[in-house]
Amino acid sequence: MILVTGASGFVGSAVIARLARDGAETRACVRRSDICMPDGVHAVRVSDLTASTDWSEALAGVEAVVHTAARVHVMDDLATDPLAEFRRINVHGTLNLARQAAAAGVRRFVFISSIKVNGESTKLGAVFSANDLPAPLDPYGVSKMEAEEGLREIAAPTGMEVVIIRPPLVYGLGVKANFATLMRAVQRSWPLPLGAVHNQRSLVALDNLVDFIVICQSHPQAANQTFLVSDGHDLSTTELVRGLARAAGVPARLLPVPVWALKATAALLGKSDAVQRLCGNLQVDISKARRLLGWVPPVSVDEGLQRAVAGREDETNI
Repeated sequence: MILVTGASGFVGSAVIARLARDGAETRACVRRSDICMPDGVHAVRVSDLTASTDWSEALAGVEAVVHTAARVHVMDDLATDPLAEFRRINVHGTLNLARQAAAAGVRRFVFISSIKVNGESTKLGAVFSANDLPAPLDPYGVSKMEAEEGLREIAAPTGMEVVIIRPPLVYGLGVKANFATLMRAVQRSWPLPLGAVHNQRSLVALDNLVDFIVICQSHPQAANQTFLVSDGHDLSTTELVRGLARAAGVPARLLPVPVWALKATAALLGKSDAVQRLCGNLQVDISKARRLLGWVPPVSVDEGLQRAVAGREDETNI
């Protein structure tokens, strides 16, 4: 039996769908009882992810946990103490679940962390690796790092195997936030000042991430390892816009505005962080996943972008 937390979320719902197609015995943790699950998937209602949550019903008979539930990174966080809020759920809630899982005899705990544990950016030509010293710069990244550390401390004396996965930006069917905004702009053929951005960024298609998660919950060599995951093909922001345009069947309307001009304008508008994400570099090394697990991303970047755009078009037509 595999337990998936965050089963109604972007990643969790995709993991549930994949496990159901594979015929795996699966239990889904949901916060509302009216959420529909695929045939054969049993839903268990868990009200919240906190340090006091009782997981006994959800963990009964479970061999592996895939933990996708989290307080996710948000722009313009309105919390008075963002780090405390992230810790409440991502650290204390996660470690409470892990302790109960170990006590219940769960064999393996797969934790979906974040590349933000490594940091926010890389120098051009350099890459993040799973062996780098953590260097998170925001409360979300700090909370994920602290959860990782706590999970390793729980694993050592209990024998529960922990697998940590740090994805970069995930895109695919149902993606929201900044990536969805960019897709919408491309689909509407808006002119974008991103035609001269020659950075390199690692992304991961949702289907590739899900495939890797499924492998990690069972592969013997994944036990007690930390992995970075991506599509294995990095893109500049200019190339990303062109790829989205191809997927949408529209022309890419790109204006070759120099990066220095974008940054100067963003500084005046108080949007420096947003432009840094568009223009900066963030590359990850997935050679460890290839070497230890023999994993190859099953979905190409072009196919991943097509699936993301098709999902966006379906939403628009509803």
